[in-house]
Amino acid sequence: MKSLVAVPIAALLLAVMTAGTSYAACCGAASYKHVGCCEPAAYAPCKQQCHTVMKTCREVVYEQQQYTCYKNCYETVYEDKVINCTKMVPETHYRECSYTVCKPVYETHVRTCNYTVCKPVWETRTKDICYTVCRPVYEQRQKQICYTVCKPVYETRTKNICYTVCKPVYEQKTREICYTICRPVYETRTKEICYTVCKPVWETRTKNYCYTVCKPVYETRSKDICYTVCKPVYETRQKTYCYNVCKPVYETCTREVCEVKCKPVHYTKTIQICCGHWEKQEYCVPGPVVKRCVQEPGCWVWDPCCCRCVYCPGKCRTECVQCPPRKCCKKVWVPEVKEKVIHCCRYEKEVCKKVVPYTVCRYVTEQRQKVCNYTVCRMVPEQRVKTCTYTVCRMVPEVIQKTCTYKVCRMVPEQRVKTCTYQVCRMVPEQVRKVCHYTVCHMVREQRVKTCNYTVCRMVPEQRVKVCNYTVCRMVPEQRVKTVCYKVCRMEKQVCTKEIPYTVCKMVPQTCVKRVPYTVCKPVCYTKTIQVPKCVCTKVPYTVTRCVPRVVCKQVPVQVCCPAPTCCEAAAPSCGCGS
Repeated sequence: MKSLVAVPIAALLLAVMTAGTSYAACCGAASYKHVGCCEPAAYAPCKQQCHTVMKTCREVVYEQQQYTCYKNCYETVYEDKVINCTKMVPETHYRECSYTVCKPVYETHVRTCNYTVCKPVWETRTKDICYTVCRPVYEQRQKQICYTVCKPVYETRTKNICYTVCKPVYEQKTREICYTICRPVYETRTKEICYTVCKPVWETRTKNYCYTVCKPVYETRSKDICYTVCKPVYETRQKTYCYNVCKPVYETCTREVCEVKCKPVHYTKTIQICCGHWEKQEYCVPGPVVKRCVQEPGCWVWDPCCCRCVYCPGKCRTECVQCPPRKCCKKVWVPEVKEKVIHCCRYEKEVCKKVVPYTVCRYVTEQRQKVCNYTVCRMVPEQRVKTCTYTVCRMVPEVIQKTCTYKVCRMVPEQRVKTCTYQVCRMVPEQVRKVCHYTVCHMVREQRVKTCNYTVCRMVPEQRVKVCNYTVCRMVPEQRVKTVCYKVCRMEKQVCTKEIPYTVCKMVPQTCVKRVPYTVCKPVCYTKTIQVPKCVCTKVPYTVTRCVPRVVCKQVPVQVCCPAPTCCEAAAPSCGCGS
């Protein structure tokens, strides 16, 4: 690069030196001042003589050179270390506890009860009964019914309700109940029943329906749509960025580190152990209140339809009865506190100081430049036209006629007779007497108030009409006579005796012994190997490439032009021009 700049500079100097009348030529290499036969000549009649001269130029060349550097790398190494530890090992011991259990002993007793039984005495009688039988005649009709449908509209409200709570107060009483037991006696009878059956008669009919169907007719059309498309135009540009590079510089320093070690210290202390034993306690549990159904005594009523006496049972009512109380046993834990000497171990901290080397890294900032090429995109809009094809559907109405076949059913009545076998149940009353222990509950009233959220539903009426098919049945009366046999019952009293067994339970206390386990923690010393981290510094070599400048000399050709004398070419040998 420097040799190319030196060529025009040398040519400029040569032009300055040869301008006008000159006494030197060839840059001082030849002189025409002392020529005796010639006068100094002008530049115009002279001729120029050009020749090439080799010139030495220096050029700086950069060569790449690699050299080795070292950096510090820190690695953590673990060493084994044995330490003393203490752990608590649980140990199980047993102690004996005495407790009392109530064992039930059952005894069976017998009591005698007298009761009265009524034995029925039957007497058979006969009578004629005239009755009317209605025969149904059915007829199909149709009518329109206007009805109202109520649509619910809900609304939430709040109100206070005063209510009475009855608290029961129980009282034990005893009474003797005489009740009648009816034993069923079944009797099989037979009778003929006349009934009417409607048989369906089907008739086929035909009806024509005309309806309209819309058929789709499709037609294809086309239209032009104008739209704009943006085409990208890319342009490449250059930009120079200045950025900083941080080079790391490592320094080794030392510092003091405090390390805490734990040493075990053994000692004894007295603790309180919570223990105890179980004791038996008896308590009374009131019996539950149960509901039972009690039926009042019935009576015999004459039934004119059946021509006999029919037993009508009494009303059933529900009573609340409290069962007798029962005794229960439960165990109660009685706590005790005992003192015990135990061995303990605590760890005391000890601080040790040591010197640790570490590496500090500083970053030196260096500024650099780089040229980046980037592309800029511009969107150029362009108008385009495309043709779209679409389908149009038209619905064309068409009338179609079809024939429907349907069936009509007529009901034809038919008289039939069937024989039915049925059973007649006669209840034989029997008087029974028993003594009942019952609990009378008096309910004590208590007034309370509670707030209730309730929903109010308002029904909005809506009128509707529907067509209803219904069947009208006309009953045709018919007189008939039948002979009925009936029995008359007379009750004769009879006293009977029976023995009723019952069981009595006695609770017999019994003492038992059981072993109760408890746990005691015992300290156990043992050794344990742990890994202690240690930092080790190593030198790691790495290769760095650098550029070294070197000066190179080379020959560059330079063209030099100088004037030649032309005034006395013939006298040149005598003038010493050729010497």
